[in-house]
Amino acid sequence: MRAQAPDNPPPARAGLAGERLPRRALRTETLLVLALSLGASGVSSLISFVGALTRPGGLGDQAARLNSSQAPGRPWLDLAWQLFGIATALVPVALVAHLLTREGAGGLRVLGFDRRRPSLDLGGGAVVAACVGGCGIGFYLLAQASGFNLTVEPESLPQVWWKYPVLIASAVQNSVLEEVIVVGYLLRRLDQLGWAPLSALAASAVLRGSYHLYQGVGGFLGNVAMGVVFVLLYRRWGRVGPLVVAHALIDIVAFVGYALLAGKVDWLPTP
Repeated sequence: MRAQAPDNPPPARAGLAGERLPRRALRTETLLVLALSLGASGVSSLISFVGALTRPGGLGDQAARLNSSQAPGRPWLDLAWQLFGIATALVPVALVAHLLTREGAGGLRVLGFDRRRPSLDLGGGAVVAACVGGCGIGFYLLAQASGFNLTVEPESLPQVWWKYPVLIASAVQNSVLEEVIVVGYLLRRLDQLGWAPLSALAASAVLRGSYHLYQGVGGFLGNVAMGVVFVLLYRRWGRVGPLVVAHALIDIVAFVGYALLAGKVDWLPTP
């Protein structure tokens, strides 16, 4: 009979069953998961950044647009596209859950993405969001004003009834995808492959920065710093739950806040 895993196994030691898998298989699996998700986003972001550098004018004169309309003038079709994009973006998370279940690790529970510690997840996540989010906004405004960042337009959806629910759903999707794969899953696999903790931290943080490079140098550096903080917190707590909550709150404030304030306050850059 398999011994029951502790509620919060340390990330570096969790899931010893996976260590019996061939290293080549673990390495190939990790690369494939990243190629289907945020690794591909990193390459796409790099291409977008190079394109921004080749266009006339500085980075601050250009815009990076998120959550834009997919079917302008056709609200119900646009809603269908938005929901389709959110759902398909979460497929890599389902794949990771499947792989961890086959490994015998208990699925996403081994990463701390479950309901066992709601007070830590919600309370800790809210505190992290307040600290990281506040610093992030200040860093973005400074980088954009200095010309190191594009002007980020977090949303440009039409004024329809589903606008804010879709923005919130998009924020939650971003947080689940990134924290499960870039923190929980990637660190678990790198630990099983024998990477040193500092090297694994650097890989996770740089990957996080890479798929934000479309925003400019500031977006890259700011998200690398966020990645370092999130990895350290994951090593301490052994859970991605608080990180998912923190990331979701940060993105909800950014998306919904922009929708409410764009064009109404002087300090918020707009395209």
